[in-house]
Amino acid sequence: MPYQDCDRHTPLTREELLDHDRRRMMLEAYPWMKVWSDEQLDRSLAQTMRKHPDGADVWVFAYGSLIWNPTFAFAERRVAHIRGYHRRFCLRADMGRGTLECPGLFLGLDRGGQCAGVIFRIPAEQASHELTLLWRREMLTGAYIPRWLKARTESGTVPAIAMTINRSYSRYVGDWDEDRMIQAIATAEGRFGRCSDYLFNTLEHLTEMGLRDSMLERTAAGVRQFLDR
Repeated sequence: MPYQDCDRHTPLTREELLDHDRRRMMLEAYPWMKVWSDEQLDRSLAQTMRKHPDGADVWVFAYGSLIWNPTFAFAERRVAHIRGYHRRFCLRADMGRGTLECPGLFLGLDRGGQCAGVIFRIPAEQASHELTLLWRREMLTGAYIPRWLKARTESGTVPAIAMTINRSYSRYVGDWDEDRMIQAIATAEGRFGRCSDYLFNTLEHLTEMGLRDSMLERTAAGVRQFLDR
């Protein structure tokens, strides 16, 4: 069955995360999906923050939709590069940007290579609250593993939280070839909008900052060619 409300896309908002509506909405729309409890989210966040000095500001690395829709408060933004992980369409989107019948793809940070993106600085006094919102957004299904990575900027290197893909997660798709990936992105659509717009928005914002990603550029060209058929 195709997505029912494709003319009424609803972007993810900060208010939705503040009200903690996302879990309820996910369970109502996708009762089969395993969703983390508040206790699991809190435990994951606490474990991550044990590796960070008390009273220090927190940097968050963004490589996808967080770049253009962070939904958390921040005091500063910088272009940054990380090593050891690369941006990749490797998370099957059965919701949000796709459906069970016509899944799309979300970006993840997968092993190897390097990645250019943005880091956001959250002041220490706001970190607990704002990171709770980030965890509600990114960690509800356990699709990611938060890691502290070294983010290199023109002003120096800082540790930043990055959401790396969980290769053990059931919707991790590391074996899709380029043609299958392009078709999925070109045809999928969900509550948050078209999967192709997710790709184009990410690429557009990277380009505006003077950043290049050959994989995204090649994928975008393939998706446009598919849509022009």
